[in-house]
Amino acid sequence: MPERAWHASVTVAAVLERRGRFLLIEERQDGALVLNQPSGHWEPGETLPAACVRETLEESGFDFVPTAVVGVYRWKSPASDTTYLRFAFCGRLGERDRARKLDDVIVRGLWLTPEEAFATRDRHRSPLVLRCIEDYLAGRRFPLDLVTHFE
Repeated sequence: MPERAWHASVTVAAVLERRGRFLLIEERQDGALVLNQPSGHWEPGETLPAACVRETLEESGFDFVPTAVVGVYRWKSPASDTTYLRFAFCGRLGERDRARKLDDVIVRGLWLTPEEAFATRDRHRSPLVLRCIEDYLAGRRFPLDLVTHFE
């Protein structure tokens, strides 16, 4: 019997730092309030950086210009048995459009120090949230052309 094809859910995330604080999004997930970076699924026809720009705008209202890849992460959720492949970007944060309606699951954005982010890790949507912050603080930056998009 042939093996069933395996697929990962590809996501993007923005690691946004301003004056020593990181933007985490408080969102509803399965009846709980969790914290995550602005993030979401990669959609057909997008480059990974473009997906991160879109997700950041949809979840925070901020314009975002990715300048580097912080890391690529694989995580299997024990709750859903889904494997996620996350591409995390950092870059320049622009202005916030306060009139923009955010995704329905979004409660608010919080600017947390690294210590506050660590202290709230039990509310993180996944262990990837803190790891992305740690990698950013460690200075991990890879060029955007780490991932090549062929047309």
